Amino acid sequence: MSHTILTILTLLAGVLVVYHHLGYPLLLKWLADRRKETPPVALPQRAYRPAAADAERPVVAIVIPAYNEEDHVADKLRNLAMLDYPSDRLRVVLACDGCTDATAERAWRVAREPECRDLSLQILEFRQNRGKVAVLNHVIPNIDCDLLALSDVSALVSVDALLVAADCFQDPKVGVITGSYRLFGSYHPQVGHQSGESLYWQYQSEIKRKEGALGSTMGVHGAFYMIRRDLFEPLDLDVINDDFMLPMRIVARGYRALYEPRILALELESAGLDLDRSRRRRIAAGNMQQLVRLGALLRPSLRGVAFVFASGKALRALMPFLLLLLLGGSAVLAVHSRVFLALFLVQAVVYLTAFVVQRIGPARVVWPLQALHYLVQGHLVGLVGSVRYLLGLERGRWRRANLALATPAPETPGT
Repeated sequence: MSHTILTILTLLAGVLVVYHHLGYPLLLKWLADRRKETPPVALPQRAYRPAAADAERPVVAIVIPAYNEEDHVADKLRNLAMLDYPSDRLRVVLACDGCTDATAERAWRVAREPECRDLSLQILEFRQNRGKVAVLNHVIPNIDCDLLALSDVSALVSVDALLVAADCFQDPKVGVITGSYRLFGSYHPQVGHQSGESLYWQYQSEIKRKEGALGSTMGVHGAFYMIRRDLFEPLDLDVINDDFMLPMRIVARGYRALYEPRILALELESAGLDLDRSRRRRIAAGNMQQLVRLGALLRPSLRGVAFVFASGKALRALMPFLLLLLLGGSAVLAVHSRVFLALFLVQAVVYLTAFVVQRIGPARVVWPLQALHYLVQGHLVGLVGSVRYLLGLERGRWRRANLALATPAPETPGT
């Protein structure tokens, strides 16, 4: 009986592994291709010149939580000052969360530059670091706007991003908009190909586009996304991946999250291997948290949303455990079955190859091996992150603090 149960569980794990990595993307492509996508509406050629329609455009507020971002804050503010959107309909709030460097000072300096004089900028300086979620919960309720954009300091945004988003939000069913995410300097001239992380995000962008065709894209990237301001609800302080929890709670209420490839967020900050592993571990812990707290997205009434959440995010959270079950089960069953022996050897070769690539250095191998290494490493780090969350070791780094410690700095002249 135990042999039969192990066989069934191992085969089920194998089927789910193959489905998540190959079957789901192919099925998603087939389903998305069957649906006729509505062609994007051509944007007016505003070209930074005032237009009659400007008075009717929604008021947009861009909130930028920042912690020790002195290296990127100047480029970020200059980028926002160049966005093609009427200046009287745009607000920018930079929330410095207990920064110990010169983030605020550099922001003030840039705000006085001629190219930034029309940027309606408010700089909030919090003396105590409380974490991103606490800052968002404190800042956003005090902002009066139609559309709310959340963006990282280290990400530059395409100049017509707000025009594109405002056009998309004319559909009352759209509650969230995300764009394409790209890494600056991700191409390696030495090996003639892109990094594994860059390839991964290109793959994820294509998945998001196809998910959107079925009802709603699953998740956004915190580099830049937008929501309707009146749909914001404060988050629990222990939320790990706020850039998933916040938009998907809006989706659970019946709104769509739209992927718009005409909106581009370019990440300037390059993460080292240690930082990348730490980030991916945290994302994995967040994925497990999302599976626990956003079960409402699995309701059959949500149809396409439930399908993509179960096939994508839910299985991604469970994937490290399924891979462990597949490896362990096939190892045990290999004693009595050549099929399971072959299955075990295939897995062993894959993991051994990833280990060798790790030792050699991912940047020194051809891109298929680099992609394989990135995938295997991601699942390994994902296992650590998921276990840490289940054991209560990864519940977010946000700390409660006395809001009286928050001291808003005066706005820039003319705001």
